[in-house]
Amino acid sequence: MFTIRPDDLSDPQTRALLALHLAGMQAQSPADAVFALDLSGLQAPGVRLWSAWDGAHIAGVGALRAIDAEHGEIKSMRTHPDYLRRGVGRALLRHIIDEARDGGMVRLSLETGCGTAFGPALALYRAQGFVDGGPFGDYRVNGFSQFLHLRV
Repeated sequence: MFTIRPDDLSDPQTRALLALHLAGMQAQSPADAVFALDLSGLQAPGVRLWSAWDGAHIAGVGALRAIDAEHGEIKSMRTHPDYLRRGVGRALLRHIIDEARDGGMVRLSLETGCGTAFGPALALYRAQGFVDGGPFGDYRVNGFSQFLHLRV
């Protein structure tokens, strides 16, 4: 259905979808609680990015940031608005989980916001087995962030 491939941020569609993601996070989150990676953050060592494509059209993006050899963080998951509720997010998330497992990671974590805007993402993560938990890495409790974890 969708082709998932590594992404190097050179395609304008990828860059546009990531800009939409960052703008959405800024619009839906308090200023001190926006932890979405910008383009430079997605190009940092230890970050791998994949995109899902429907032919020549981008359908979604998702990234994995290595915290250490056994722990990774899901970053920048976003489905293109034209592809909502078509399985793109689920396919990308499953791909990232498989890549993490194949790379020797045993735990995945993520930070996301609270409120109705984050409901669909939370439902997706929980359906894949993520459970609520405490902060990880450099994150701190801030009254807005939620932290989810998965043993892989």
